[in-house]
Amino acid sequence: MPLHGHFDVVGGISGDMTLGAFIDALPHLEQSLRDDLSAFGVLDHVTLTIRKERVMGLHVTRIDVDVVSDAPPTHHWHDIRAFINQADANPKVKMLAIDIFTHLAEAEAQCHGVPVDHVHFHEIADWDSLADIIGVASCVIHSGIESWSCSALPPGSGRVKTAHGLLPVPAPATVLLLRGFELSNDDEAGERITPTGAAVLKTLVSTPKAAAPSGWLNEIGISAGARSLAQKPNILRLFVSEVAIDKRGDTVTRLSFDIDDMTAEELSVALDQIREAPFVLDAGYHVGFGKKGRMRFCIEVLGIAGHESNLIDLCFAETSTIGLRIDDCHRRVLERLDAPENVKRVRRPNGVTAKIESDSLAATKTLKDRRTHSRNTEQQNES
Repeated sequence: MPLHGHFDVVGGISGDMTLGAFIDALPHLEQSLRDDLSAFGVLDHVTLTIRKERVMGLHVTRIDVDVVSDAPPTHHWHDIRAFINQADANPKVKMLAIDIFTHLAEAEAQCHGVPVDHVHFHEIADWDSLADIIGVASCVIHSGIESWSCSALPPGSGRVKTAHGLLPVPAPATVLLLRGFELSNDDEAGERITPTGAAVLKTLVSTPKAAAPSGWLNEIGISAGARSLAQKPNILRLFVSEVAIDKRGDTVTRLSFDIDDMTAEELSVALDQIREAPFVLDAGYHVGFGKKGRMRFCIEVLGIAGHESNLIDLCFAETSTIGLRIDDCHRRVLERLDAPENVKRVRRPNGVTAKIESDSLAATKTLKDRRTHSRNTEQQNES
């Protein structure tokens, strides 16, 4: 069964905390971690120390990355990308490290209003951050974990010192990276999620949810951050589980709501507008009856997972509803086979079936001819 990783962000998450959680859960990754950092040339400029500690009575792993005094600067994104690309290293690790850095660069570019290639990193691009990001990429690739989730995230509060002065917590780039993730304020102050930690979550967790899928827990790793919190341990936990994932299906977001104050014509136009959105899979309705015998339209909209906010805004803008029901549901989709553009051809358990689009029959005169044309086309594509 495939492996799933779940980050339980108790105290916070950063690059070195993520590394520590990996090594604590899966100690065998230490050798591949050091091998990959050496292949990228990172160990020429940093030393990596792995040590055990106790934090509020818990046994944890902490990783320290110390930069040597004569390490050259690594501030610009195009320099970092070139450094990673030219390394004689594991191509999968390279690709994932670039993905994490790209999310950082895009967030920084949006914050400062500059092109991505012109991004000049300050706090996140020293050699210790390179070690964190390449190290996390190494651990992810060699762990064999295929899917990821995370708990609700503590936003923290206060100010953080940056090259641009004191900025609010979470830092502006971190806020952009955490769009779509669930936040839960625990009243602990300070920077709880670093830009690097946020970029790791953004890259790995494709559908942010607070709950991990059901499965069988194999390993757990606990790491600690440098700061101490007032009410709880500043730790990050990593759960590694075996999960039964049906790869023949996927997850979609479903919005449902009822309307009794729009006409059928208005609703038809609204649903056409909703279906036009690129993140909408389908939209439709059936007729029901509400209080005092009033007729109502029961609407259901299916969208691509991860676009919940966009779906909500769209439905509120296009319809008169003042409330929505939202849930994620698992769906199964039949395998689509090659066919002419106007024909849906799928593989069913009992064989291949085909269905011609009704719009393709509109130009054919008489019902008999339309049925004959439909039958012939479908039989041709089913054989």
